[in-house]
Amino acid sequence: MTDSILSKAATMEIPINSNGDSRTAEDDSLEQDLQQVMVSGPNLNETSIVSGGYGGAAEGIIPTSSIKDIRSKSRGITPSHSAASRIANQPGHYPAPSMHHSNSNSSMMSEEATRGVAVEKFDSVKKWSINTYKCTKQMFSERFGRGTKTVDLELEAQIDVLRETKMKYERILRLARELTNHFYNMVQTQQALGDTFADLSQKSPELQDEFGYNAETQRLLCKNGETLLGAINFFVSSINTLVNKTMEDTLMTIKMYENARLEFDAYRADLEELSVGPRDAAAMVRIEFAQQQYQIQKDKYERLHSDVSIKLKFLEENKVKVMHKQLLLFHNAISAYFAGNQQQLEQTLRQFNVKLKPPGSDKPSWLEEQ
Repeated sequence: MTDSILSKAATMEIPINSNGDSRTAEDDSLEQDLQQVMVSGPNLNETSIVSGGYGGAAEGIIPTSSIKDIRSKSRGITPSHSAASRIANQPGHYPAPSMHHSNSNSSMMSEEATRGVAVEKFDSVKKWSINTYKCTKQMFSERFGRGTKTVDLELEAQIDVLRETKMKYERILRLARELTNHFYNMVQTQQALGDTFADLSQKSPELQDEFGYNAETQRLLCKNGETLLGAINFFVSSINTLVNKTMEDTLMTIKMYENARLEFDAYRADLEELSVGPRDAAAMVRIEFAQQQYQIQKDKYERLHSDVSIKLKFLEENKVKVMHKQLLLFHNAISAYFAGNQQQLEQTLRQFNVKLKPPGSDKPSWLEEQ
């Protein structure tokens, strides 16, 4: 405002009156304005810069002295009486504890842990990919007759016999279950027929004896049928354990053995391929690493080979023992039932420690039905 007024005063044309007096009323008003500005103008040492709009908070006012301190710092001059130094030198003032180092340490530890997990996963994926590639290559080589395969003829024959035996025993198990279902339905029909004969014997006086004889026969057959069902259920349970647990466990070990054999041959072929190549420093390092991997796979293969041999031997012994008992039980129970020898049927169950479930034990309780 002052500059505009001064410029206005400096560039204004000064008219000359007839009497030679150059002062006019406009000049008097301009001089008064200049005096007003010089008297009531702001003191530059006491001015403040307000950040924000009008009516802002008091902390938005920045003293001019702070601006001078900032200018001094920018010139390399450190003020000795800055606001920060005055506050720090006041008695009873303690600097606030800084959490920067603790937060940075914790963040660095978490980053290192995450990086370690990522590196471990990457290494495992890399190892799995290399192993899968080698095994796939070996498998295709064997399929097309270009690769060699480690074969134990005696063990392979035993494995084939086991798989064929398992299929036949599964058929026996399926047929025994069908026989159990059919025989159970027949026993239920005999029980219903016996109840009907008994009811008619009471309501038909002229045929009371005949209905009574048939009702008693059907009840006896039903009782013997339940005993035979107990023997057949025991036979089915034992065959199921032999097929789906004992044989299946051995076949799982055989599957692990076959995978180990494939890996062993894959790493053996890789070592043979490297051995016929160049023998520079880098190749020797690769050969040494391949030798170590080959030895690891060889030890794994030999260990599983031994496990399979032992399990096949024990499985054969267990199979003979179990089937000898179960086939004898099945024969004696069936023969006694169809011969009508109730005492021999019950003796057969006691001989093989077959315990019959009480009637209605298979039915759920009232609490389970809720």
